[in-house]
Amino acid sequence: MADMSPEKTKMPEQEPEVRNKNFLEVAKGYTPELAKREAGRCLGCKNPRCVEGCPVSVPIPEFIGHIQKGDMEGAYRALSRANALPAVCGRVCPQENQCEGKCVRGIKGESVGIGRLERFVADWALENNVANTDKEPDNGHRVAVIGSGPAGLTCAGELARKGYRVTVFEAFHVAGGVLSYGIPEFRLPKSIVEKEVDKLRDLGVDIELNTVIGKVLSIDELFEMGYEAVFIGSGAGLPQFMKIPGESLVGVFSANEYLTRINLMKAYKPDSPTPIFESKKVAVLGGGNVAMDAARCAKRMGADVHIVYRRGEAELPARAEEVHHAKEEGIHFDLLCNPVMIEGDERGRVRAMKVIRMELGEPDASGRRRPIPVEGSEFEMEVDTVIVAIGTSPNPLIRSTTPGLDANKWGCITTGEDGSTSREGVFAGGDASTGAATVILAMGAGKTAAKSIDEYLKNK
Repeated sequence: MADMSPEKTKMPEQEPEVRNKNFLEVAKGYTPELAKREAGRCLGCKNPRCVEGCPVSVPIPEFIGHIQKGDMEGAYRALSRANALPAVCGRVCPQENQCEGKCVRGIKGESVGIGRLERFVADWALENNVANTDKEPDNGHRVAVIGSGPAGLTCAGELARKGYRVTVFEAFHVAGGVLSYGIPEFRLPKSIVEKEVDKLRDLGVDIELNTVIGKVLSIDELFEMGYEAVFIGSGAGLPQFMKIPGESLVGVFSANEYLTRINLMKAYKPDSPTPIFESKKVAVLGGGNVAMDAARCAKRMGADVHIVYRRGEAELPARAEEVHHAKEEGIHFDLLCNPVMIEGDERGRVRAMKVIRMELGEPDASGRRRPIPVEGSEFEMEVDTVIVAIGTSPNPLIRSTTPGLDANKWGCITTGEDGSTSREGVFAGGDASTGAATVILAMGAGKTAAKSIDEYLKNK
């Protein structure tokens, strides 16, 4: 009989006043005993709505059922059949809006901690060197994947299991895309990303680093080299700015640059060759997960940090868990506020920021209430660093060097539901085609495209 406790089994984590001074992982994960206890809350529904909410269709009751029996290897094999990066998803997926949001236990209490259980199983497999390398025989067909972020890695893994010879081309010097440069160590340890990537290598996926497609090679050249299909999973790494006076001052960063210096280049380490601003007071502009990541990194670098967001708390797009952790760690939230100017000193460095208060009016096209400036409410905020985290868009390099590849007005590559593009044999997915979204949605797109590529090459 299921454990009918209305609350999830608590996951151990670092205390806020300890963790806001280090880059160690905040959540420590379940022990086997805690995992079995939480798995016992699953009802094993005959028609599991949780699976409907998963973009990669993980067989959730099946893998949780194995945990209930103490069969961790069976749980991992069931999980990894559908998910190429389970240790990643268990940490960064917005489960509350997906699988857990559909869980029937959430009607009269808290849903089953599916994400926590996924993380536990994946970590157990990594610690015990359990791999799922089942794959079909080599079919001789070659596929190129552009980008080693969640969409690209998922597409590559799915195709490798089907017997394809897959090469992933990555612009950076390490694989992982946004998993490596964008998400902080305290949320997603880079050792976890490296191990997940190594598992794909074990499947036969070749990863070519330091290769910028559109510069080093074009998509047309990839076809000339013998690749029969190409998947574009290059993400959305081009930062957007506020377009207000003062954004060119020293001390203004895009969140992408700030996080890349911290996460990929390890600027938080005293001996790092990559510098980062030693800030005393930081303003982070935006209210999404990237804003929370940047703010929490700046706090760990010793700054007093304010998140400045033009709407209210109910409209914050960040995960509730990230907002909760940020508040616990001492980050201030200046809500219903919008910057109008960044002011500099005589050396051209950030000195202060002029801000206006906002009020919420009628809903706009996004369905959220439109922020309206309050006349005469301007005030000055003393800061020495401003981090802009208001969104990103796809880099135009690939589409500008690929004749016949259509994109929409936002620069996103246009695709059909199957991931196909306007160029025959070229598929795309993830942030490159949708704009900035979540890791798991990018993975779902990579999985869809892999299926389409398989069908395309078989029919061809």
